[in-house]
Amino acid sequence: MRIRKERIPAIEYMRGISMLGVVGIHVGSQYLVNNPTPNLQLLALYEIVTRFSVPIFFFISAFGLFYNLDLKEKFSYKAFMKRRFKTVLIPYLVWSIFYIAHYTLTHHTLILLHPLNLIGILFFGMACYQLYFMVLLIWFYALMPLWIFMVKRMNLCLFVILFVAQMAFDYYSSFIMNPYGIQNEFIKSIFVYRLNYWVVHYVFIFVLGGYIAVHYDRFKLFMQEKLNQIRIFGLISLIGMVGYYYYCIYINDCSPEAAINTAHQLSPAGLVYTLGATIFLFAEFQYGVLSRIGTGAFSILGRHSYFVYLAHPVAITYLALFMAKFNIVMTAVHSMIFYVAVVGFTLIAAIVIRKLSAEKWPIINELTIGIYKKK
Repeated sequence: MRIRKERIPAIEYMRGISMLGVVGIHVGSQYLVNNPTPNLQLLALYEIVTRFSVPIFFFISAFGLFYNLDLKEKFSYKAFMKRRFKTVLIPYLVWSIFYIAHYTLTHHTLILLHPLNLIGILFFGMACYQLYFMVLLIWFYALMPLWIFMVKRMNLCLFVILFVAQMAFDYYSSFIMNPYGIQNEFIKSIFVYRLNYWVVHYVFIFVLGGYIAVHYDRFKLFMQEKLNQIRIFGLISLIGMVGYYYYCIYINDCSPEAAINTAHQLSPAGLVYTLGATIFLFAEFQYGVLSRIGTGAFSILGRHSYFVYLAHPVAITYLALFMAKFNIVMTAVHSMIFYVAVVGFTLIAAIVIRKLSAEKWPIINELTIGIYKKK
């Protein structure tokens, strides 16, 4: 079922830059909460330019699954899920338990340990704000036969239809659906927390990742021949995304918080930007300027992105407490220092833990970031 193929460094680099984007979004939230008059340009960098990050993680996940999958052979669902549970479900449960214990101790409350609360927390990925990604990933894995069926039959026309359908659904889910009036609390929760587990919000980018992996040789030629056009499309999509943010602020008179909650990755501009940024970064890391500069740094970031993604809220929490203790105002400059510190601390921790677990305690690696694979 698995085919060994050439390693694609661009995918690793994309994973690294996406991790930086996710940290940027969460640092941007700290900046916004702790500064009543934030710099709108810096906020756009933290919260808008980075909006490709989570969707690209789904693209990368699908690419990795399908790149080493022989679609001509019979798909073993049981073997597939067994491997994926080891790489995602176990780390998800370990990190969820860690965050539940952490918040229980720091907030001096046992409410999170109530059985019904625990079920809801684990099902929706609510132990910490970044863990919903892993819940969505588990659902994507569970539905793998559906994605195989779709990838085998996709073509340009069907991708256009899927993209339009994705835009329509995401718009309805983000801007029209309002489940807060539902009286039944259980049913209400199913809809209120839909972004945490409804994979349909990201079907297009996931299927695209799988399709490109299966037809990677053709896609390489496309990137080589259309590099400048890809750059233009990426730039236009970025301008559209940032322009929508400024439109919300200056034309619709939205607050900065309302603007970033409108101009997100599931908005129409966000979907176009996701597509533009994904193809742009892939092509640029493969054949463009980024393929010749900074690849060593992006490689380090990519290899350790999983741990940084999972652990960076810890660094954010304690750095924020440090600033509060010493009455350090979250100015624009301080927020940038804060960002570098969050990435730096968690990256160093990731490197140390990966090294130790690979050499002495591999069980730590398996529990926290999946199965370790030696180079």
